[in-house]
Amino acid sequence: MQSELDQLRDMSVLVADTGSIAAIRTHRPVDCTTNPSLVLAAASDPALEPVIAREIAAGRAAGHSPAQVSEALTVAIGAEIAPLVPGRVSTEVEARLSFDTDASVARARAIIDAYAARGIGRDKVLIKLAATWEGIRAAEVLQRDGIDCNMTLIFALEQAVAAADAGAWLISPFVGRITDWHKKAAGRDSYPPAEDPGVLSVRRIHGYFKAHGIDTIVMAASFRTTDQIRALAGCDRLTISPKLIEELGQRHGAVTRQLPAPAPDPVDAITVDEPAFRWALAADAMANEKLAEGIRQFHADHQRLVDLVRASMRA
Repeated sequence: MQSELDQLRDMSVLVADTGSIAAIRTHRPVDCTTNPSLVLAAASDPALEPVIAREIAAGRAAGHSPAQVSEALTVAIGAEIAPLVPGRVSTEVEARLSFDTDASVARARAIIDAYAARGIGRDKVLIKLAATWEGIRAAEVLQRDGIDCNMTLIFALEQAVAAADAGAWLISPFVGRITDWHKKAAGRDSYPPAEDPGVLSVRRIHGYFKAHGIDTIVMAASFRTTDQIRALAGCDRLTISPKLIEELGQRHGAVTRQLPAPAPDPVDAITVDEPAFRWALAADAMANEKLAEGIRQFHADHQRLVDLVRASMRA
């Protein structure tokens, strides 16, 4: 029998949640991602040591700031990864810009230009933006310009619908973080897959999109267990850490397609304008808290990367 990983590949597009060259070569994902936390992890990857050393030396010689060098380094690593996957490399706009539409658009265009300077076309890149109202508006501008976007930190249906209405190419609902919040709130250690709040959130979003013919790709992310992954078999895309990819590759149980699931009742369309969006997040404690926390964590990782680059430039 095929491994569970290979069975999942027959149902969903698999994406590697890693910047490791070795992991990408081993697991053969269609897409991959770079963000400050993954770039930090990649700093210990022997295959990327020359790239990191080159970027730091070039930045030092040009008199660039550690922040500028960290931005260049993220793109440089993305450019190394891009030829290894048939699909896209998601590259993050800095979290501190999550509430500034114009600055997010400008930074996204700079990222695309930086990739182009390294011979990587925009058809190989996804711009990753936090799914704030301002981030979604930035995606709307960028998509009109032919720059495809990955809306991340999706915790509510209203975020997903607003992103799709803006023409976002892909959204990333965060399964594990949703479940983490509900476990803490309910004082539980775990949920069975059929009751897992993170799994149910993605199923709701996926079902809504399919019911209304929405083309935006749903990529479930932030998995904690292989049970969560199997419970979303058939989702458009699944982005999985190397650890969980390896576990799935070693298991040979039967994986049953879960999505798209038949909708028992018609799913009414919803309208998400700015007041509705902001109210939905204010009314949903989990979505409100996890979105803010995610932005803070992304920013903290970015600062850690800048600090690492600063120390390396001084060495």
